Amino acid sequence: METQAAPVHPAATRTELDEPSRSQHGPAPSKAAIAGHPIHPMLIPFPVALLSIVLVTDIVFAVTESTFWSSVSYYALWAGIVSAALAGVFGLIDFVGVPRARSVRAGWAHLLLNIAIVALATVNLILRGGDTIVHILPVGLTLSIVSTGLLLVSGWYGGELAYRHKIGVIGHDPTTRDAAR
Repeated sequence: METQAAPVHPAATRTELDEPSRSQHGPAPSKAAIAGHPIHPMLIPFPVALLSIVLVTDIVFAVTESTFWSSVSYYALWAGIVSAALAGVFGLIDFVGVPRARSVRAGWAHLLLNIAIVALATVNLILRGGDTIVHILPVGLTLSIVSTGLLLVSGWYGGELAYRHKIGVIGHDPTTRDAAR
């Protein structure tokens, strides 16, 4: 007797089809955590906000030509790069220390996109180093647009890692400490 494969739901994503058993695994706790809470997700709001605000301040500069906004962009780039480096250290600890993070495409995409974002932000900062105004239009603004777009995609992959693949999730596994108890 021949068995038929289960029908595939039309809304199933390519990731679900390629890696159906990944989401069925239990939690994969973070290797860099405080009381079981992963550090990387605690830190990422800072570089995301700071590097995203550069796009806003560049647009405001383009409209107003106020040097105040060019300075805000410059210092937001500095702070965004520094905070991204800090968040990246803890993300890298999890990437190296949690095998599941390296075994899924979302982990590699998240890592490589974040490296590209920091590289673009660094180029953007270097271009503005001598004069915070001269390279904003059009190069700095273009780099800010691309960086913000990549932040959105990288964030989506980070969500895939946490919500679909349960990386950095605290579970009811007896080997992990339940923070609520």
